[in-house]
Amino acid sequence: MKKIEVADVESLKKELDRVNYRSRYNTVLKSTIYMLIVVAAVVVLVATTWLPVLQIYGSSMTPTLEEGEIVVSVKGSKFETGELVAFYYGNKILVKRCIAGPGQWVDIDEDGTVYVDGKEINEPYVKDKALGDCDIKLPYQVPENRYFCMGDHRSTSVDSRSTSIGCVSEEQIIGRIFFRIWPLNEIYYFE
Repeated sequence: MKKIEVADVESLKKELDRVNYRSRYNTVLKSTIYMLIVVAAVVVLVATTWLPVLQIYGSSMTPTLEEGEIVVSVKGSKFETGELVAFYYGNKILVKRCIAGPGQWVDIDEDGTVYVDGKEINEPYVKDKALGDCDIKLPYQVPENRYFCMGDHRSTSVDSRSTSIGCVSEEQIIGRIFFRIWPLNEIYYFE
């Protein structure tokens, strides 16, 4: 005959506590993982739909934006003269400055001074004015639902002054650049 060992109450209580702890631990671990997945999905959704984050490549926006800097844009539909905008051009994203909106007239002197609707615009962000790569007939009227955009480094920027890029349609525009987040020592809010 086999001898059956009977566990004492104390060891049964310890085993029950261990099983309950493991169950609570697994529940907390699962809920934490699910919460992290949900938060990550929300962050990706916000970043792609309302606040796209972009890295600057090239020198067409110097000195305002340098290569390697990271900026945040915000979706919008109306853009004012002087605002920085990001837009799709082919399979690239370009960042330029909005100069004129739909229906406005743009004229540029040989020295690079820009006029919108006959008035010179104040451009403190441009260090060296230049006519640059301009093959459009000036004065130029911006078509409906389009924006005339130029880079701040006027002598090297290829932008709306060139028929290869032309005016930017509202559908191409990702949003207005409003914040530089990298490098950390140069965080800046663009008004």
